[in-house]
Amino acid sequence: MKKSCSGCFKCLKNKNTLEKKEIQKKTCYSSDNPLLDWLSNIKSPFEYYKYDIIEIRFKNNRKEFFINKKRLILNQGDMVTVETKYGIGYDVGVVNLTGELVKLQIRKNKNTNLNEYKTIYQKSTDKEINIWKYFKKKEFSTLLKAKKIVKKLNLSMKISDVEYQGDGEKAIFYYTADNRIDFRNLIKKLAICFHTRIEMRQIGYRQESAKIGGLGSCGRELCCSTWIKNFKSVTTNSARYQQLSINIQKLTGQCSKLKCCLNYELDIYLSYMKDFPDFNSKIHTEKGIAKCMKIDVFKRKMWFSYIKKPNIWFKLEVKKVKEILEKNKKNQIAPPLEKLSTVNSIHKTELTFKNLSI
Repeated sequence: MKKSCSGCFKCLKNKNTLEKKEIQKKTCYSSDNPLLDWLSNIKSPFEYYKYDIIEIRFKNNRKEFFINKKRLILNQGDMVTVETKYGIGYDVGVVNLTGELVKLQIRKNKNTNLNEYKTIYQKSTDKEINIWKYFKKKEFSTLLKAKKIVKKLNLSMKISDVEYQGDGEKAIFYYTADNRIDFRNLIKKLAICFHTRIEMRQIGYRQESAKIGGLGSCGRELCCSTWIKNFKSVTTNSARYQQLSINIQKLTGQCSKLKCCLNYELDIYLSYMKDFPDFNSKIHTEKGIAKCMKIDVFKRKMWFSYIKKPNIWFKLEVKKVKEILEKNKKNQIAPPLEKLSTVNSIHKTELTFKNLSI
């Protein structure tokens, strides 16, 4: 997404009025969610790498590492021309990180093999940027045409995004499918229609929602399309530990998978729940056997109800529950819940609907 420059260091250093007018016409390709490059000017006392490593950002916040062999002076937001994966043609991207912060990102992603990194050719010229803009505008119309071709061939797949290479020599089609697809005939028709090299790349449903983007139920932009890069598995146990009702419609996101935010506070809940007794354990009282109905992790409270009267709940402290369980192990029966509870009982009533004759 393009944003007009509103006072970056690169633009403010030119103070002449004539130069300011020229700068206002240009566009500064700053990141929508820039990571503060606070280590860009700090040199490491250790030579871990023979060449400078630069992190380049492409479409949909796709980021890759490149080697700056020519020792070009690059700043965050500069447009650069880089080597492609297979060495055919060139690609255009935006400098995202430089300096020591890149090395921290490399350790985080565990990509320490320098032989896998491609090189940065140069800062992109005006001609290269114009070509890149031209093919970038064509991506939406290419996506619509590709979907029509897939529909005619009756293929059980969905093309979610198209990305042109910087020089337009190749187009990458991202698709999702439940089963294996034979798209040899599809590639021929796409190559004839768009007159370029075609690459089909299958992605998961989480990656699809990250590329398309959107708003979540919280009202904010999707985490997967803004900052999440490594997707972790999410299970219904994450919701159970946080005492959330298992409502699939509320727990699933736009990708029809469980929401990634269910894992955000899971570690805190697990650490607090270590001191809690087993939720399936039952306590024996003078009025009968009671079982746990609900817990409050941070207030350290547990709600119990008699098995014969499940609609009446009694709140107990965790310490009190542990004492009762220890007495039960010694074959000692605890007093009724009415005496153990420090607050009034909670009555849970069930709604019943009667047949009304009209």
